[in-house]
Amino acid sequence: MKQRPSEPELGLIIPCHNEEDVVPELLHALEDLDLGIPVSVLFVDDGSTDGTLEAFKEACLHNKRLACLSFSRNFGHQSAVSAGLRHVRGDIVAVLDADLQDPPEVLHEFVKAWRNGADVVYGIRTNRKESLFLRLAYRMFYRLLQRIANIHIPLDAGDFALMDRKVVSVINAMPEHNRFIRGLRGWAGFKQTGIPYERQARRAGRPSYTLKRLMRLAFDGLMSFSAVPLRVSSWMGAASALLGFGYLAYALTCWLRGIQLPPGWTSTIVVVLFLGGIQLMVLGILGEYIGRIFDEVKNRPHYVPSAAYGWLKGEDEAA
Repeated sequence: MKQRPSEPELGLIIPCHNEEDVVPELLHALEDLDLGIPVSVLFVDDGSTDGTLEAFKEACLHNKRLACLSFSRNFGHQSAVSAGLRHVRGDIVAVLDADLQDPPEVLHEFVKAWRNGADVVYGIRTNRKESLFLRLAYRMFYRLLQRIANIHIPLDAGDFALMDRKVVSVINAMPEHNRFIRGLRGWAGFKQTGIPYERQARRAGRPSYTLKRLMRLAFDGLMSFSAVPLRVSSWMGAASALLGFGYLAYALTCWLRGIQLPPGWTSTIVVVLFLGGIQLMVLGILGEYIGRIFDEVKNRPHYVPSAAYGWLKGEDEAA
């Protein structure tokens, strides 16, 4: 077994999209962060349209620990994290959102747990500052995902985590396009442990994750790590078939006994609508899986980088 370095370098990935308002606080927090080990920071600008990229470019000029990778357009948070995992340097790698809802000082506990033998250390959110609707939605999603997923995905754990380099290498080797990083992290295995922390309110600006994007991420997580939706569609089909056979048996019994069934179209319309609804639902579930197969077959890159700054630029030129 390879011995871990006594003074590892930490690579910190910070995906960003239109975070101009929070950048000054973020940079100040990074300056105050002292983990007792070297830290290299990689900002991944996910196609920001405000002054986020310019602020990072300026910061990279004055701090050799900082680097920035810019995308040609907005590719999404999971693609930004994936890009960071491919380009970051360090013996251990952590992911931190730019809005500072995940306190950077928790990284002290992450590094300590890594030194004690953990290969993956993830944050467990014990409290959220979002609306009641979002808190309930998150709670229901994580419990549903844990119940139906074919791997263990810890409850209330997001992308805020620290990983050993060998775990990062495993995730980077996965070619899939509809990426759900916390699921891939769980699939990789190794020794994993959670650190509870209180999730803070957003420091400034507005979140880029709209309800639509959150729903899309939830679907990616549910369908990337579970075939239960397909089984559910089969169960619904079997249930509707049983109901149909039951109604047929009832009609035959009435006919044999000479009982006249009441004429009318209400029962027919109800049956047609019921079966039609189930069929459309099943087709929708199949379509979600087929759409993901279509994305994989196209084999397009996860993102298109447009520029690099700081230490990342120097490494790219050397390569």
